[in-house]
Amino acid sequence: MESPLLQSRGAVAADAPDQEIAAHYGEPMHEQRALEAGEAFVDRSNRGVIRVDGPDRLRWLHSLVSQHLEGLRPDEPTQALLLSPNGHIEHHMHLVDDGEAVWMHVEPGTAPELAGFLDRMRFMLRVEVHDLSGEYAVVTGPGEGVATFPDVAGAVTRIVPRDGLAPGDLRPAGIWAYEALRIAARVPRFGLDTDHRTIPHEAGLIGTAVHLNKGCYRGQETVARVHNLGRPPRRLVMLHLDGSVDRLPAHGDPVEIPGGRAVGFVGSAARHHELGPVALALVKRNVPVDADLLAGGVAAAQEVVVSPDTGANAQIDLRRTAANRA
Repeated sequence: MESPLLQSRGAVAADAPDQEIAAHYGEPMHEQRALEAGEAFVDRSNRGVIRVDGPDRLRWLHSLVSQHLEGLRPDEPTQALLLSPNGHIEHHMHLVDDGEAVWMHVEPGTAPELAGFLDRMRFMLRVEVHDLSGEYAVVTGPGEGVATFPDVAGAVTRIVPRDGLAPGDLRPAGIWAYEALRIAARVPRFGLDTDHRTIPHEAGLIGTAVHLNKGCYRGQETVARVHNLGRPPRRLVMLHLDGSVDRLPAHGDPVEIPGGRAVGFVGSAARHHELGPVALALVKRNVPVDADLLAGGVAAAQEVVVSPDTGANAQIDLRRTAANRA
């Protein structure tokens, strides 16, 4: 659903997956500073909105996703993942319970699939799943909504009726402004900074979207194994890119070490008003943390987001018997 704000003066459409909203309105750096100062809003109405009603909603969702939801208090926002049986991330949800229903927002284009899966899993429980993406929209910036979530750089993300998309007293900022602040905050975005093989430890989502002390859920075995033994195949890094180059690496561009060997891929990239050009990337776990890299051919220095030693929390005590010692 294309946002009506794309018809605003100066609006330039973003690239996929955000092609239905504005990248900027003519002043990308000013918009970024205004958003950080709480003086602008970002139209993120391409994101999906799902509501789950019914008295069994929290207990039921708790059994399906990676987060502990049974005791979730009203108006307490959290995040959760739906994992595959092998522990790969299939959906990333930002959700809050208002005391009567759970509201969640998800990546563009993913709400129908997620709502369909949830609907098939209801069985005899007292829950109802509604994809309300056509009636409600996601906005980042000051104000109120039916659900609110803390976000990067002190901003607040809200779910609002679509007819309340544009607050009249704030200037619009494009998605470029939000993405620059998100990357600088080292927050990965599902589908851009992840791929179909990404597991939670690789993206630094343990604690944020994964609760380590809860009952069984799909994909839990992979989470537990990596938490106890470590060694996830890849790790998230932030890249500080060569500012003398007049382009940013594209999503999916290879990350290479000198000599041309590919060690990962670029997720998202943006120009930050203070840090300059930055990006997030997934690289192989064993890439040295001080190695110089090339991201889509652009020289880059890496900053560790996920430690190569993430996980490995098991305390293994190997006791030798008297016979072995002899």
